[in-house]
Amino acid sequence: MKLTSLQEIGEFGLINELKQSATRQNASTQYGIGDDAAVIEPGKKQVVISTDMLVEGVHFDLTFCPLRHLGYKAVAVNVSDIAAMNATPTQILVSLAVGGRFSVEAIKELYDGIRIACENYKVDLVGGDTTSSNSGLIINVTAVGEANPEDIVYRNTAQVNDLVCVTGDLGAAFLGLQILEREKQAFLANPEMQPELEQKEYLVQRQLRPEARMDVIHELRELGVKPTSMIDISDGLASELFHICGQSGVGAAIYQDKLPADEQVLNTAEEFRMDPLTCILNGGEDYELLFTVKLTDFDKIKNHPDITILGKIVPKEEGLNLVTPSGNAYPLKAQGWDHFQQ
Repeated sequence: MKLTSLQEIGEFGLINELKQSATRQNASTQYGIGDDAAVIEPGKKQVVISTDMLVEGVHFDLTFCPLRHLGYKAVAVNVSDIAAMNATPTQILVSLAVGGRFSVEAIKELYDGIRIACENYKVDLVGGDTTSSNSGLIINVTAVGEANPEDIVYRNTAQVNDLVCVTGDLGAAFLGLQILEREKQAFLANPEMQPELEQKEYLVQRQLRPEARMDVIHELRELGVKPTSMIDISDGLASELFHICGQSGVGAAIYQDKLPADEQVLNTAEEFRMDPLTCILNGGEDYELLFTVKLTDFDKIKNHPDITILGKIVPKEEGLNLVTPSGNAYPLKAQGWDHFQQ
């Protein structure tokens, strides 16, 4: 029997393989593998559940990542998945695998960040697990949320002529990581050197302490807008747009001159001799929300200061394209993070 390597099929290929064998045993399971969170319906409201694992050396580097920031980030990235379902987070569970090099005080510092995030997002830490680790620090957070059945938003429900929207700005977290990696190398070469972070604070903050966009979820509700599809941007804008379009059976056209980026992103990309467009489209870890809305909702969101309309959903046969200011259309490429192809 020929064995298939993880590198051959990649992370998302593995997920698709596992999805095929995940049969449902209970009527209460409304939606399983394939979206930002599972959906169960034990009562009047539906419950959404999501989990994320952060592994030392893969997702974070303690050389430059403070434990308090790491604890906050571990919660925020899970709350972001709940937000992407248009649901409200209510509880989290935190499991920890930790080695002997960590003191009690260090773990308390990590949980201080978790506590601060829980207070910010109004969620309860209701349990978890701890165990020893021989391969560094591992954090697993499971987030639980709730929503009325009619309010939940999936990835697979975008429609032709919907507007494609995004919150905030893009590319900052990726470039923040480049800065931190550069300063780490400088420190290893000369431990007496001080990090050069002047005018880079925003980018570093976006990498070390991202925020879940629950604020926008609440604001959309106040505006009377329900997205027709939604996903959070963890692996890069292009990659997430491919998820929405692939699962919805549609294409998309987004406009290059509408892509939102902070001035620090543009300047730092030039400093690192990187194409800022690549950082914006494929950087990842922004944890902004990518969503679609009906064309009739345009007037409700057009003046929102933190929502950018990028383009529109088109028929599947037109593909996924980036339209330049001159009107030329180029096929998008999804180059986001894939754990099994790095």
